[in-house]
Amino acid sequence: MHNIKELRKKLKDYKKKLSDRNFDFDINNFEILDNENRKLISEKEKLEQEKGILSKSKEKSNFEKSKKISEKISEISKRQSISQKKLNDLLFILPNLAQNDVPIGKDQKSNKLIKKFGKIKEFSFKIKSHTELGSKSNEIDFDLASKLSGSRFVILKNKIALLERALINYMLDLHTNEFKYDEISPPLIINEDVMFGTGQLPKFESDQFEIKYENSDQRKFLIPTAEVVLTNLVRKSLVNKEDLPHRYVASTPCFRKEAGSYGKDTKGMIRQHQFYKVELVSIVDPKDCNIELERMLNCAKQVLDNLEIPYQVVLLSTGDMGFSAEKTFDIEAWIPSEKKYREISSCSSCGSFQARRMGAKFKTENGSDFVGTLNGSGLAVGRLIIALLENNQNEDGSVTIPKVLKKYMNNLDKI
Repeated sequence: MHNIKELRKKLKDYKKKLSDRNFDFDINNFEILDNENRKLISEKEKLEQEKGILSKSKEKSNFEKSKKISEKISEISKRQSISQKKLNDLLFILPNLAQNDVPIGKDQKSNKLIKKFGKIKEFSFKIKSHTELGSKSNEIDFDLASKLSGSRFVILKNKIALLERALINYMLDLHTNEFKYDEISPPLIINEDVMFGTGQLPKFESDQFEIKYENSDQRKFLIPTAEVVLTNLVRKSLVNKEDLPHRYVASTPCFRKEAGSYGKDTKGMIRQHQFYKVELVSIVDPKDCNIELERMLNCAKQVLDNLEIPYQVVLLSTGDMGFSAEKTFDIEAWIPSEKKYREISSCSSCGSFQARRMGAKFKTENGSDFVGTLNGSGLAVGRLIIALLENNQNEDGSVTIPKVLKKYMNNLDKI
């Protein structure tokens, strides 16, 4: 969420920067809504002051005057509440502004390649996709999952299920032991306020799995990512500056409707309604966001370096970034069967955008200010399984286990 005082001062600058984010900001509509709301607030405050003066007087004639003023205050309050909602409906869907070094563009075509890492393996045999590798032993089963849950679900069995667990444990150990993230086991069901805090609501409601409760005025949702829970650990709080940064890691299932991806990646495990992800979140002094973003990116890259999977890092354009991000690096792993790189992690700085929505602050010498928040996949487990299976496959259909993963795989050399 943006600072409305800054928004008023720099309307044309905001319009330009929001246009870079593919958002058409209607300045006239904003000014009408804002002026109307401020006028009603001013009227209410004047009447409250007038009522306060009358209340100090003991004259009986002032009682009726005070009563009429109270009725006016009540009527204006109702109008102001409606006015505030209209203004909020506009403010709450404004995306974050991109940092100056983010490439301007409408979509992924304007993304900037930063660097490629690792060597793409040349195979002397016809390579198989992860679905072909998994179906050989029936350890990746889409048909059975479809009977239970419908499309875009999968059941992993035996050694592939073990591989999923091994990758999660390996990444958690790496991020906690080497990079000193605090491991969190969070709830998977969260309320509407938490979803609003990180920007999932109200704009992306159609992509969320909502849980229906009877006799409840509190909406609940399955988490789309652990970022939502981990970032909100500091919601409505005042953090000591000397305690920053906070760094959290969690492995959770994630639930997404993928409402905007109809027809995309319908085969295989690339795009699922339910998938595991190891998530990294940092809470920092806002001035340290860029330094922390580089650090987080390196933590995620280390997973692929250690597993010897080729990848590239891409700086996303203004049109390809997430709603709350001010700058995002994607890590894309090489997928041999597709002969292209696929996103396996997004590391984003959100500045103070989410903190304003959450009411998350830290103490400063002059009082308090909003914290900076960052999030990144460290990594997406399903896509990591795909990359590992395909890059490490052998001619007989077996898959070689990377050295760093063997102790998590019961010392198996191959699966």
